[in-house]
Amino acid sequence: MHDYFIAIIQGIVEGLTEFLPVSSTGHLILSGALLGFTGEKADTFEIIIQLGAILAVAVIYWRRILGLLGLMKIPSGHEAGKERPKLNLLHIILACIPAMLLGCILHSFIKTYLFSPYTVLAGLVLGGIFMLVGQMRQAPVRAESIDQLSYRQAFTIGLFQCLSLWPGFSRSGATIAGGLLTGASYEAATNFSFLVAIPMMIAASGYELLKSYQTLTAADAGFFITGFLVAFVVALLAVITFLKLLEKLKLAPFAYYRFALAAIFLIYLLAQ
Repeated sequence: MHDYFIAIIQGIVEGLTEFLPVSSTGHLILSGALLGFTGEKADTFEIIIQLGAILAVAVIYWRRILGLLGLMKIPSGHEAGKERPKLNLLHIILACIPAMLLGCILHSFIKTYLFSPYTVLAGLVLGGIFMLVGQMRQAPVRAESIDQLSYRQAFTIGLFQCLSLWPGFSRSGATIAGGLLTGASYEAATNFSFLVAIPMMIAASGYELLKSYQTLTAADAGFFITGFLVAFVVALLAVITFLKLLEKLKLAPFAYYRFALAAIFLIYLLAQ
């Protein structure tokens, strides 16, 4: 039963934090440390529950995904002109290339030196600062909707996404704040961030799973399935809620939450 308790807790943590600008990796490292759940099995479990979170976003954006693949026509959000969507696969590819290339180059370094509670706390603080900068220095809006994003904006957002290779920085925080700095609206930056997350997470999770699939056993099937399902359901609810609240909340409350979390865990770690 203890294993299932861990599966539920970590699934909830993953589902709540994967697409919010608070860093799911950072939260999983910190919660794993609190639960004493570390090692190869924990690493593989994190990959499985991330796949659950990915599925949640794919469900929410299934029409847009099929449209990008040329399998469905997506009506434009601009009622007056009824324009066809301009977002295409090249936007997604341009946004993915920088972080994928840099991630491949720095993978060993990141795994060896950056996956610790203290580096995560640094990432939480630095990511929070960047989010505040994105909100306060938002460029004049040139893309109200995701279909108005230019290729240059997509690539620039991809460059900002490289910041999230530091655990604790937050992929969604980096891309949403980066999108604001390029002249995207909150709506456009957030939707693009979530869409780009799908190939990025599939690539990262697939790579890690190929390296650690040996740790998967039939005896742990229930444990992994529980975490996957919990992460899927919670992520589904979290993304829907976040999309509704972001225009009102902006990024600042999430940045302040990150600062508070970092301070609390720093005190906890120093007291050990």
